[in-house]
Amino acid sequence: MFEPQFTPLDRTLIALNNALDTLGASAVARRPNPAAGLAATTLSESERRDIAGLMRINHTGEVCAQALYLGQAALARSAATRAHLLYAADEEADHLAWCGARLRELHSRPSLLNPLWYAGSYALGALAARAGDGPSLGFVVETERQVEAHLESHLERLPTADTASRAILGQMKQDEARHAQQASARGGTPLPWPVPRLMRLSAKLMKAVAYRI
Repeated sequence: MFEPQFTPLDRTLIALNNALDTLGASAVARRPNPAAGLAATTLSESERRDIAGLMRINHTGEVCAQALYLGQAALARSAATRAHLLYAADEEADHLAWCGARLRELHSRPSLLNPLWYAGSYALGALAARAGDGPSLGFVVETERQVEAHLESHLERLPTADTASRAILGQMKQDEARHAQQASARGGTPLPWPVPRLMRLSAKLMKAVAYRI
């Protein structure tokens, strides 16, 4: 497979462009929004605020997912691993667009700290890639499994009547499970025991902050 040769400056400009695309309002889904065509739901003000907080967390999670995948792809050892990571990032971009659209419907906004989350996640993805393709894909497996569990907790918390948010998170959950399976099948290796715990702790902090800010 032919791969274009980029200079360090080229790679820096591409990374900056990807960051601007993710952090801006320009995310466009390639797949139809799972909530399209569903009837609008009447929500109380407290329900609207709570759901907006949950969807803000999920939107921030997708900002982090873009950064992680792109950071890993930038330093992937093989072309096949890089292509897999970029393909998964494209699907995660759908999630980003869907969550952004739902936030707008709820008259809310993304986290003000998304640039910080993006920068930290990109660095973390690049660090995982430096360990090799096996550990990098193992990082994907663990990340997606934790995200899948997180989405399940949000589905349990959302009001039954909020069919729009439930449809979006349900499709996201299916995609995350598939990404974990694919990364495992491609040779993802288990992470050292402290790493998953540290990942859960950092995700817990992000969720607590993104819900409000």
